[in-house]
Amino acid sequence: MSSDTGILRTPDSAFINLLDYPFKPNYIYLSNPGGIGNGKTKLRLHYLDEGNKNSRETVLLLHGEPTWSYLYRHFIPLLTQYRVIALDLIGFGKSDKPINKSDYTYQRHVNWIKEAIEYLNLNNITLFSQ
Repeated sequence: MSSDTGILRTPDSAFINLLDYPFKPNYIYLSNPGGIGNGKTKLRLHYLDEGNKNSRETVLLLHGEPTWSYLYRHFIPLLTQYRVIALDLIGFGKSDKPINKSDYTYQRHVNWIKEAIEYLNLNNITLFSQ
């Protein structure tokens, strides 16, 4: 973490050799409304993009608190006929973690999820969340 950004980024090395988690990491950079940290740094959101990329249907997996996409490691292989997207919400897993508790609001999470859905051009979504 850089003290001037106010955002913690867990090093990728912390996730090496996770049991039953062979998935390729993907990242997008989300807007930073409200100026979290220094207000200039975009927030890195981690996601998995698995299954059939040509499927007309997408299964979107959203974890609860305090988990991350690792929660779905046994579920994802069962959905190979669909495009499967599993997000690590901001503050969890391989995604960036703002250090100030006040940076975590319901509306910000809604906006970040919406931005990710739009960026990934997800359509015909079946939402599964825990």
